[in-house]
Amino acid sequence: MKNIRVVLMGCGGVGRQLLQHIVTCRSLHANQGIRLRVVGVCDSKSLVVAPDVFSMELSDHHLLEVCRLKLASSSLLTLTDSGECQVFSGSDLTKKIVDSAALLGKSTGLALVDCSASSETIGVLNRAVDLGCCVVLANKKPLTSKMEDYDKLVSQPRRIRHESTVGAGLPVIASLNRMLSSGDPIHHIIGSLSGTLGYVMSEVEDGKLFSQVVKSAKSLGYTEPDPRDDLSGMDVARKALILARLLGRRLNLDSIKIESLYPEEMGPGVMSVEEFLGSGVLLLDKNIQERVYKASLNGNVLRYVCVIEGSRCEVGIQELPKDSALGRLKGSDNVLEVYSRCYNKQPLVIQGAGAGNDTTATGVLADILDLQDLFP
Repeated sequence: MKNIRVVLMGCGGVGRQLLQHIVTCRSLHANQGIRLRVVGVCDSKSLVVAPDVFSMELSDHHLLEVCRLKLASSSLLTLTDSGECQVFSGSDLTKKIVDSAALLGKSTGLALVDCSASSETIGVLNRAVDLGCCVVLANKKPLTSKMEDYDKLVSQPRRIRHESTVGAGLPVIASLNRMLSSGDPIHHIIGSLSGTLGYVMSEVEDGKLFSQVVKSAKSLGYTEPDPRDDLSGMDVARKALILARLLGRRLNLDSIKIESLYPEEMGPGVMSVEEFLGSGVLLLDKNIQERVYKASLNGNVLRYVCVIEGSRCEVGIQELPKDSALGRLKGSDNVLEVYSRCYNKQPLVIQGAGAGNDTTATGVLADILDLQDLFP
């Protein structure tokens, strides 16, 4: 039986779903000769860890209890120290993760999995790379930080997986890596990489008001608690930067031209969420309606996309042909068109569900399993 030891950082929706997948897939993985041994789980404040990460693991009961506590917004500190687990907080949390990485990294191996949405994990991830650990990311921020941090994380390409940073569980990163490693240069990428904005733009195309669609998207759970987190375009920009860097572009986030769908005077520092949804977003209807109408006169539709071509990297609304893969997009799916030497006139199209905790967690789990040959 091949043992893959795992430390999970982040117990939000994706992290909890990952733990549940690990537990429910025990028999499947056993038939494949694999055992995922979760030796530690942490949120931003506390770490639950096996007393001896070398010989022990957190039981499935403890993993499900972590899920229950975090779903209820409770503290992991309520899991008191016992013979089966220990709890650390504050500066001890980071030290314990690094100590575990030092112990396991170059012996049994360790997969450090980041399902948080924090930039605070970057230091720990860099240390883990130095200690010979594998890194699996759903968190986009480490890969969109300073170039020196990015270079450190990808310095051991066989030991990092980050499929779920772009397109949730869709095979975006793997497909691009296969093309690049086979000598098929990619010269143009255009894609709709936000399920939220894909839904919004396809709905306004049908004549619905932008304000109504944004409110519907929020009620359906497609947006963040503050929809402006999606409407700002920053999430799409991070995904675009990850793809651009994968293609070898030495860019930073501030190099990307980003079109926000609301003006600065409606930003979080000026308007509350309630004010934005109550009155602010109504003021955006006219402009969007006019743009939709203008595009329709040209036989086109509007989509919020990322574009990477040469040194150009930008995200925003573009007019696109109705009969293109992006033009046919409906709902919250992601679509990516990739143009290369081999895929020149007809692009490689990657399409499917590109959002959701379940889809993302499944992608993370697949990434962990993809590292199995690096574990003894």
